[in-house]
Amino acid sequence: MIRIHVASVPVNSQEKALKFYTEVLGFIKKTDIPVGEHKWLTVVSPKEQSGVELLLEPMSFQPAEVYQRALKDAGIPWTSFMVDDLAKEHQRLESLGVQFSVRKERRFHQIHANQIC
Repeated sequence: MIRIHVASVPVNSQEKALKFYTEVLGFIKKTDIPVGEHKWLTVVSPKEQSGVELLLEPMSFQPAEVYQRALKDAGIPWTSFMVDDLAKEHQRLESLGVQFSVRKERRFHQIHANQIC
C-alpha cells in the first residue's frame, strides 16, 4: 500500500523554521543534509519518529511565494496538525507568543477533530 513519507512546507529561513518547529511546536529534527546553499531538513513528531517527515523546504521558487501569500491572505492553512487537547495546546502556543494568522472568529470554523489548522 502506498503511504506518505514526506510532506513539505515552504519556509523563508530553514534555521528559523527549525527553531520554531522544534522549540515551539515540539517536533524533533530527523534529517539535516546539505544540498547546495540549502538543506534537506525534516522534522517529525517525537511520538511518531518513523512517521511522516515534514520537509522545511526553502522558498527559493518565486511562484511558491505567491501561492503561500495567497493562501495566507485567504485564511487557508498550508497544513494542519493533530493534538491531544486542542484548547490546552492553543493556550500553550499563545503563551509562547505564537500569533495565529486567522481571526479567532474564523479559526473555530477550522477546528475539527483536535486539528490545528
